[in-house]
Amino acid sequence: MKAIVHVGLKPGVLDPQGKAVADTLGRMGYDEVKGARIGKVIELDLEGVEAGQEEARIKEMCEKLLANTVIESYRYELVE
Repeated sequence: MKAIVHVGLKPGVLDPQGKAVADTLGRMGYDEVKGARIGKVIELDLEGVEAGQEEARIKEMCEKLLANTVIESYRYELVE
């Protein structure tokens, strides 16, 4: 089983990387870009997790290591 975790900054948290990307794209002629937010995608290959415990284990991983829940939000999907 695979879990795909998406982590990004919460609304209202400054994103200097996203601003730099949006500004650079604007200077390159992509005037339609009015903003950008940078995040990360983490793919986890899982095996040996008890049936029915997958989501609890992934949530625990996200909250303990993969996301800084003070400034970041996360979502995940399970793929078989």
